[in-house]
Amino acid sequence: MLKVGLTGGIGSGKSTVAKAFEVLGIPVYSSDLASRRLMNEDPALMAGIREAFGDRAYAGGQLDRSYLASIVFKDKAQLTRLNALVHPATIRDGDAWIARQTGPFAIRESSLIFEAGMQGQFDRIIGVSAPTALRIKRVMDRDHVDAEAVRERMRNQIQERIKMRLCDIVIVNDDLRPLLPQVLAVHERLISEAGSTTA
Repeated sequence: MLKVGLTGGIGSGKSTVAKAFEVLGIPVYSSDLASRRLMNEDPALMAGIREAFGDRAYAGGQLDRSYLASIVFKDKAQLTRLNALVHPATIRDGDAWIARQTGPFAIRESSLIFEAGMQGQFDRIIGVSAPTALRIKRVMDRDHVDAEAVRERMRNQIQERIKMRLCDIVIVNDDLRPLLPQVLAVHERLISEAGSTTA
């Protein structure tokens, strides 16, 4: 089975591409969804977040995401501190998930594959690319934040052109080129490559 990473900058449309692969019957692990779940369910991770950011990080037993975001997206050192807690827990959870998968290939979606040094865990990495202005608009619409707040988050990720160069396959999600034919072509390629590795 091929282990496939799926990455891209904030607002690139990784989740849309992931859903398309799921419709095709490919299992997808979302690191974003997993990290949110683990921050509310993993006792050791929750204790670490409370110790690092204070009891205000949790309200009524649930993570106060807006409070935490107000700290980490304005201070790179604080974001690094949070990531140092969350990434290892998410990576362990993802490793356990992928070990349970069968079939030709499985996808782990994460915006921080290269930033977290995870690239060696994958046989192939798919990048999702979109123009910066479109990415900013998507995140503004989705998260109800202003453009500067989106740019702050972007500054904490590797520049898109560098990230896409590091990927094996790039899907362009610019609202101009149809997305589904690109996903289908990648799906067929990976099914074929998975078949040749088991042959």
